[in-house]
Amino acid sequence: MPTAIMVDGGFFLRRYRVLKGHTQDSRQVAKDLFTWSLKHLEGKNNELRELYRIFYYDCPPLNKKIFHPLTRELTDLGRSEEALFRKGFHSELRKLRKVALRQGRLADYGNWVLDPAKLKQILAGTLAPADLKPEDVSYEVRQKGVDMRIGLDIAAFAQSRAVDRIILVSGDQDMIPAMKEARKACWT
Repeated sequence: MPTAIMVDGGFFLRRYRVLKGHTQDSRQVAKDLFTWSLKHLEGKNNELRELYRIFYYDCPPLNKKIFHPLTRELTDLGRSEEALFRKGFHSELRKLRKVALRQGRLADYGNWVLDPAKLKQILAGTLAPADLKPEDVSYEVRQKGVDMRIGLDIAAFAQSRAVDRIILVSGDQDMIPAMKEARKACWT
């Protein structure tokens, strides 16, 4: 029976950047994701388990033009360095054999968020609001539907028994109950 590998994209990219640095080479990041995922298939005595598919869960970047609250300049989020990287990375993933891209959406609340360290400085009186820099604020967006898609795929695999092993690459503890239920349903 094959193995399904499920990768939380936000978690993967944060960890990747810690380990490899901040790169904009989407082809190399996609290649590393694939290679690192396949390493999870190595068993005892160098036997390789069969891969069902690598599922990558992420959201497409937000395509919106907004005004920065400090600079008052128009910012095109769809043309930002991160948005261009994500578009290229998702495109590279679609080209890879046995890789499925599952996309949620980004919820746009229209809020700007002040860096917590800068907020503490302002409240302590060590920083004046006029001294804030553009990078001290960020536009708030949140992923929607990604965790749900992971949970639904786990449940579907548990129900169908299409795989005998699920490898979940995530830092989200919300997935623990779904994984425990899948283990009880299929592998007990």
